[in-house]
Amino acid sequence: MASPLGLSSDLERVIFALCEDTDTPRALTVLLLVKHKEYRQLINLVVDPCHYLNSSRYRMDNIVTEFVRKYGAFDIPDVDKKAEALKTFTGCEKSCAKTNVRLFPFLSNGPFEDPSELRMFESIERMQRWISDVLGPIPQELGSMRHGPGGTFRDVGVLATIPDKMSNRPTMTSGTSLLLPLWESTAWARAHLESYPYQSLPETIRGNRFTSVYKNALTERGICIEGSINVFFQLGIAGGMRKRLRKTLGIDLDNAQEVHNRKAMEASRTGASATIDLRNASDMNALNCTRLLLQKSCWLPLLESVRSPMTRVNGQWHHLSKFSSIGNGYTFELETLIFLAIAMEGCYLSGVNGLPSVNTFVFGDDMIVPTQAGPTILQLLRWFGFEPNSKKTFLEGPFRESCGGDFFDGEPVRAHYVKKDPNEPAKWISLANGIRRLGRSDPGADFRYSIYWRAWLRALDAIPSDIRRIRGPEFLGDLVIHDTREFWQKRRTREGMEFIRTWAPVPKVLKFHHWKDTVVFACALYGIPSSGVIPRVRDESGDLSDQVTGYRKRWTQIPG
Repeated sequence: MASPLGLSSDLERVIFALCEDTDTPRALTVLLLVKHKEYRQLINLVVDPCHYLNSSRYRMDNIVTEFVRKYGAFDIPDVDKKAEALKTFTGCEKSCAKTNVRLFPFLSNGPFEDPSELRMFESIERMQRWISDVLGPIPQELGSMRHGPGGTFRDVGVLATIPDKMSNRPTMTSGTSLLLPLWESTAWARAHLESYPYQSLPETIRGNRFTSVYKNALTERGICIEGSINVFFQLGIAGGMRKRLRKTLGIDLDNAQEVHNRKAMEASRTGASATIDLRNASDMNALNCTRLLLQKSCWLPLLESVRSPMTRVNGQWHHLSKFSSIGNGYTFELETLIFLAIAMEGCYLSGVNGLPSVNTFVFGDDMIVPTQAGPTILQLLRWFGFEPNSKKTFLEGPFRESCGGDFFDGEPVRAHYVKKDPNEPAKWISLANGIRRLGRSDPGADFRYSIYWRAWLRALDAIPSDIRRIRGPEFLGDLVIHDTREFWQKRRTREGMEFIRTWAPVPKVLKFHHWKDTVVFACALYGIPSSGVIPRVRDESGDLSDQVTGYRKRWTQIPG
């Protein structure tokens, strides 16, 4: 049964067990705040690694502090989360406008009166050449021009599957019309023209539309939804940029998380590298920042042609001061490139030999840089209009964090975050597995005697007994409750194949008879399986996931 502000009694029992067994002053604080339903104070609790001398104590306090701090079901009085998201969007736009004014003289090569401006212009020229060399010429095949997983300007909700997007009238900004002949040569355009000739001419829109999704209990995260043709080309450009980053610099964005985690762990032990995090990085990339740094690259006109110059907010159109936002298909790759260029220039000015994928790593706004160059890089970031997050930026001390990996003196200290209301067995399985992963901090210890054992049992108590017996190995993810081999439900066939019982989602599959044959054929060319298409929906934590009709027990084969 849920409490008035959103915590269920089952989840409270898990928290109480975790806090009681952690048995630190911070754990007592969290326990009392939960017991007395002081959720606003709970959300505002922080734990600073700079105040700790060893990884063990920090890890325990961090886990109890962060456990439900991002819980989405809290209903905090006098908090309008959508209004807060809009406030952040507006604030970022104002900051970008100021940055645009400051950078404008550099777009026209001066004149400069202050010697510091001339030195900055020299830095900008080096960065421009570096970016131009990295990107090179525009390839004839940019990458996989494709549809994204979410909605578009006109394709909303569950009616945003790929066949829906190819059936509805396409939308694009006026700048994208330059690429219309290229779109007309795609399977999407051919299918649409044949099936829906009366709406084959794309609708021209002024820009994207603003909306917001879950971030935490105090605010939502603003995103901008692009036109369908815009997204199609943006993702193709993103694919081309990823290829260039991988080929020229060895930066592999598809597999960067593991690399960043490993480098952050090493840095926490040696101090040789600093980790830098930024506030609202995607919304702080000012228009003139990208125009300035990519001025010598032939990619700039292409990026300009498919960006949205305006955003519709609450029915009103707003001219954007940022270059692109969350929702633009190439924003992540573009900010990676820009932050890499800033990091390399910071290394140069600091007398450090910056080497991408060796001692300098960037994944979106997640940066790992040589410690000696850290202060200069932070200065450059601020000059270009970005705001470093002081609470998540570490230039000294034994703590580093990057790409979801937190490390204190080489030891993993990442907390487990309960963001969703565990209101069904699958979510309780995910929570139980998250708690069990916390117990891996001491590989030599028996989990049954760890401080997380009782909390794990409380999570299992909320799962029906027949599902509670579905145990298995970690590589099966949340299809099973993670446990030792002796508790797995297994069976072996005569051929020697081994199967294990799982609690598997049953996806909602829409059969292709809902759409015309030409659209179905085009879907096949885009890699959609013949069994049908699965709608994607956003859950209460803001994540896009496959829509499911329920769960069922299923035997799943595991490697022998």
